[in-house]
Amino acid sequence: MKYFTARSCFALFTIALGLGSTSCHRYFSPQGQAYTQLQIDSTLTGDPSFVRLYAPYRLKLEAEMSRVVGHTDVDLTKPSNVPETRLGNFFADALLAEGKKLYPDAEFSFGTKGGLRMELQKGDITVGKLFELMPFENELVLLELSGENIEQLAQFIAATGGQPVAGLRMQIKDGKATGITIGGKPLNPSRTYKLITYDYLANGGDNSRGLNNPVSRINLGQKVRDALITYVSEQARAGNHINTQLDERIIRYQ
Repeated sequence: MKYFTARSCFALFTIALGLGSTSCHRYFSPQGQAYTQLQIDSTLTGDPSFVRLYAPYRLKLEAEMSRVVGHTDVDLTKPSNVPETRLGNFFADALLAEGKKLYPDAEFSFGTKGGLRMELQKGDITVGKLFELMPFENELVLLELSGENIEQLAQFIAATGGQPVAGLRMQIKDGKATGITIGGKPLNPSRTYKLITYDYLANGGDNSRGLNNPVSRINLGQKVRDALITYVSEQARAGNHINTQLDERIIRYQ
């Protein structure tokens, strides 16, 4: 099944094993050693009793994953050789919009290209496609950053050839960040700014810089994936299609 992950299959397998267990003990101790190699390929047939066990859940899952939540009028792609992409802009715009619902004074958002695992082609956007785009359990985080923190973050963005951002604009010259603005105003080294990102990056993931020593941090308790679903769904209810364009929020000079 397309949307079963290895973890979910293992969990279901564990549950099935637990149904047949009569032990009252929480822990088990090995009584011997044995090794059997099991080949998992097209010759492996399903156990009818196991298939019957998960079939009702599979039908519900497939129905939910196929549910259309919105529509994009353009291909949301992420070419690797450009500093700004439609997919990255869509993602960062969604993060900022959803973060602002809880903290209206949030000023910009940041993600990484590597965290976006698939492109969205022109047409309907389903729950399943957004799960594939962001298959991780990452949660939104609000970070209050100093001007120095943001300078470090901007240099990381420049060194990596551009990353998804919203509310922040900059240029890349000779691999360095210049002309950094937030909310249309030049970066002020003496003040702090509020960033919407997610816990993986806030914890140092993707070798990000500038996020590890914030002035303050608030975990928002919302999965990034759920934020994307909400954002697209609300756009659709308002009669809007996703039509993200490139707007030169990051310009790279050769």
